Amino acid sequence: MTQPTPVQQNFGTAAADYATSSYHAAGPDLKLLVAKAALHGTERVLDVGTGAGHTALAIAPHAAQVTGIDLTQEMLEQARGLAASRKLANVSFLEGDALALPFEAASFDVVTSRQSAHHYASIATAIDETKRVLAPGGRFLLIDTVSPEDPGLDTFLNCVELLRDASHVRDWRASEWVRMLETRGFEVTIHDRFGIPLDGADWTRRMRTPATKTAMIRELFQTATRAQRAAFEIRDEPWGWTIEAVLIEARRP
Repeated sequence: MTQPTPVQQNFGTAAADYATSSYHAAGPDLKLLVAKAALHGTERVLDVGTGAGHTALAIAPHAAQVTGIDLTQEMLEQARGLAASRKLANVSFLEGDALALPFEAASFDVVTSRQSAHHYASIATAIDETKRVLAPGGRFLLIDTVSPEDPGLDTFLNCVELLRDASHVRDWRASEWVRMLETRGFEVTIHDRFGIPLDGADWTRRMRTPATKTAMIRELFQTATRAQRAAFEIRDEPWGWTIEAVLIEARRP
């Protein structure tokens, strides 16, 4: 039997919580993404790392066909249940890997990815696959958490993220996203940058973070420098912090 990947292991047990998470289901950036997509109702859309399907479901009323893919079956089951409850017939969910998309070239007009890219083992491969399945003129709409440009703050953020979730790979800097996308021939626009306030207890509980690692995160917060506390708006009681995310549009010429 094939052993589950860290992503499958971590998110399989948390699938039901992500289906009901207020941020994932109805965060303001979800409406922003739908608005920036500016769909006409004829588009074929792929949502990569769909999780519980919230992005695919929000886009479905505005597109001809939406496909959501994810590595984790438990997440896909949640997504299918939500689609059925909303009576959405033009959305489907498949098991699939962002690094080896199971679709022919130029299959989609729009590809979306919301809060999943920081789990990709090879971001370069994921971008190449996204470009391959996009039709000429197609668009890639990405929302993901990003690191500050300052190296020390970048390290602090990714250290905390990895303690909370062993399947975390990297929150890339916005400048790195632009460079990686432009290097692969995309025309890139950063539309929005926004903070995501996180309640520490809820944030770690949703991912089933072990108590020992939660304690390490709290210790890092309690001993954070003035610059770290300011950059991430670290709060003591109730404990938590704020991390930045971006909405990037990358067009395939």
